Amino acid sequence: MNSKWYIPARSAKAPLTVEVTPASAGWSESSLFVAELTAGESLSWTTGRDEIIVVPLSGSASVTSDGEKFELTGRASVFDGPSDFVYVGRDSTFTLATADGGRFALCGARAGKKLPFRYVPAADVAVELRGAGNCSRQVHNFGTADAFEADSIIACEVITPGGNWSSYPAHKHDENSDVESQLEEIYYFEIADGPDGTPGFGYHRVYGTPERPIEVLEEVRSGDVVLVPHGYHGPSIAAPGYHMYYLNVMAGPGDERAWLICDDPAHTWLRGSWERQDVDPRLPLHENPSQD
Repeated sequence: MNSKWYIPARSAKAPLTVEVTPASAGWSESSLFVAELTAGESLSWTTGRDEIIVVPLSGSASVTSDGEKFELTGRASVFDGPSDFVYVGRDSTFTLATADGGRFALCGARAGKKLPFRYVPAADVAVELRGAGNCSRQVHNFGTADAFEADSIIACEVITPGGNWSSYPAHKHDENSDVESQLEEIYYFEIADGPDGTPGFGYHRVYGTPERPIEVLEEVRSGDVVLVPHGYHGPSIAAPGYHMYYLNVMAGPGDERAWLICDDPAHTWLRGSWERQDVDPRLPLHENPSQD
């Protein structure tokens, strides 16, 4: 039986495949919508109290808001390197239109102030290689606090090669302190198919503390979502032969927009072991040309 924190693929009403709101998640800040549009289709959206980052997962599109229009080049798939994106502030309306069809993530968070409509090219998205050995992964820091100005949202993408572990050692960020920030987190997954088209899969774990128990261990496939309201989360495990992608969307009620984490103390020693290992030679996958 699946956890209530697991949301299966295509559980939303078309053209959405994913619909996570603060109300549906049972929290207050973070949201995610994934829209799958056919050729020539468009989607009109009102942000309300949220700021929104629009990220193409596959395909290209235009985004129009406040009389201004940006063209998103996008990408063929999430495994083809980082994408360009647009930011839409709270209390705005926008239209997302695609000539050839595609899949688009609308990453959201409650915002206290309205910031301007902006476009960021893919070449400006930093690509980070994190970990080593079979804990190597590739991170696209497009919406992190130190990379992009926003009111509250923190967002990034992670590519985990088949057979590797990421979000490891398990860590948490569920209280505000000098070393930790309270953030509600969404994991949206896409898994590469095998060479014969067999759908890929992986696993994701969330577990709590004695004071705040939670227990999630889910097999994840393309389009699935796991919510992390609190507790340690990780590992995210890519089955051998199947690369794993996940999109992280985070926000919290604190005054500071920061990603401060605490490892599970039982496993934090693993970070030191990476000093004696090489980064997985398969990385980077489709590295951003600006990072050469």
